[in-house]
Amino acid sequence: MTEFDSNAPTTINLLTGFLGSGKTTLLQRLLHDPELAGAAVLINEFGEVGLDHHLLDRIDSNVVLMKSGCLCCTVRGEIADALLNLHSLRTRGEVPWFHRIIIETTGLADPYPVLSTIRAHPVLRSHFSAGNVVATLDAVNGHAQLATRQEALHQVAAADSIILTKTDLATADAVNDLKAMVRAINPTATVLDAATAGAGIIVDLSLAPERLLPAEFLSGSQGGISAHTQSVQSFSIVTDREIDWTVFGIWLTMLLHKHGDKVLRVKGILNIGEAKPVAVHGVQRLVHPPVHMSGWPDGDRRSKLVFIMQDLDPALVRRSFEVFHAGSRASEMQAVAIG
Repeated sequence: MTEFDSNAPTTINLLTGFLGSGKTTLLQRLLHDPELAGAAVLINEFGEVGLDHHLLDRIDSNVVLMKSGCLCCTVRGEIADALLNLHSLRTRGEVPWFHRIIIETTGLADPYPVLSTIRAHPVLRSHFSAGNVVATLDAVNGHAQLATRQEALHQVAAADSIILTKTDLATADAVNDLKAMVRAINPTATVLDAATAGAGIIVDLSLAPERLLPAEFLSGSQGGISAHTQSVQSFSIVTDREIDWTVFGIWLTMLLHKHGDKVLRVKGILNIGEAKPVAVHGVQRLVHPPVHMSGWPDGDRRSKLVFIMQDLDPALVRRSFEVFHAGSRASEMQAVAIG
């Protein structure tokens, strides 16, 4: 039996996706995978996932233990309450120890409030940490959903992995067009086909910092890209100067304080003048703790930032970055950074 550090924060992964995009079907398949043994899964209703033939024991009205070793908990109220209930059951030894949690959000959910709850709640942040976000996207209806539904757009923008479902029902050209659309919106995400993606790839709790940026940004061969879907733009900033970590923190804090709702995603690898780089990763106003990487992915030691934004002019971000980059005082920088 694998031993886990009971003192380490439990990582929470989000499984999100628009209505009818196949989240539940994907979850059903994942729950058969041995890699998820010992996981806890928060779902809307047991009946939606069809767990009856896997049911081993009912722990309370909201929690069941399955033959696979997974715990399943229905979310009848706030996600924070469900997480606190699971933590209490685990602490008292009333359920087997679980080392990861997967939350299946509703089809109309924006991932940001869930991630924010985990980080902002004084008890939850002591016991849990936010992991990567997985979004399902319907290959048949995905084009229209991304073009007309804010929820679908935010789910794709926030995702670390995007799982294309129902590809067998769409033409090859339609699937390729959707992949191009997804990569234009979120160039930092891994795009996978649901038919071939396994639990080890989808529920990756140790997202390597070097995967935070796509190869073209790591190599520096591409300076930036732009795509428009409901005024969403993705673009990059690359600089060969060392970054002052303190001033960078001030700049990013001011930018997100003013425009956090419009900055759907930011990822980057920064040269802060040390032997190894620092990776940053944020979703809207939520910035995850920086990761001190084990080394540079290659010989390119430039700092690279990728932004996914909505209704915000990249020129504003570039200009404010240049003010910071030039070493201006925080008081001068603020006038530019907040717009």
